[in-house]
Amino acid sequence: MNKLASIAIIILLFCGGALWYFASGSLNLFIKEQIEQQGSAYTGQQVSVGQVDIKLTQGAGSISGLSLANPATYQQKNAFSMENVTLDINVKSLTEEPIIIDEIAIIAPQAFVEVSKTGSSNFNEILDELERNLPKSEQAPQPAGEEPAQNKQEPKIRVEKIVVSGVALTLDLSQLGNKAHQVTLPEINLTKVGGEQGLPANQLGGEIIKQVLKKISKAAKEEQKQKIKDKITDKIKDKLSDLFK
Repeated sequence: MNKLASIAIIILLFCGGALWYFASGSLNLFIKEQIEQQGSAYTGQQVSVGQVDIKLTQGAGSISGLSLANPATYQQKNAFSMENVTLDINVKSLTEEPIIIDEIAIIAPQAFVEVSKTGSSNFNEILDELERNLPKSEQAPQPAGEEPAQNKQEPKIRVEKIVVSGVALTLDLSQLGNKAHQVTLPEINLTKVGGEQGLPANQLGGEIIKQVLKKISKAAKEEQKQKIKDKITDKIKDKLSDLFK
């Protein structure tokens, strides 16, 4: 049960610290609290979770109502939210290392990318915070009250596939004299997250969310270039039209 609890926390994207001891109470509540606490610590923004449902005997689980708050200087309440996340654990690998997660599916999340006058964005700020806070090696600092690392070993975990489908992107270019645009991004696919050997639990969750946000940020930048190009083209057409009136 301890390993499954750890896996679930990690796979739900925001797990940070090595909390392998689950003494009492609800496993689902435990996981929910850890996502919120560790997610907030890694991203520097409030992370909230609606509900967690882990089916231990089936090696499966789901999460609903997960949101990542926007930095205070931006307009939208949330930078990213997910209503439907499922995970498929390779049960046979639970006694081995690395533990293997066959698939994480993130279905129809919402992403709100706001671009400032300087060209930076809320996603840039969150990604910078993740880079600062994520462990730079397998030996990460222990949270207050935790046992020394040598007294317990965190399982290494590899995720075979992460599929992020139907991302509803709102790209707000108002600060650049444009407007907010809505677009559905193509499916995002990540493979072998954690590498062949896997990553320790205290790194994998942060690595997953970092990679997902980077993919969305890259897609948003491409959309931004196209929207600005379209606006310039429209202005040129209008001027040419005026010349021939």
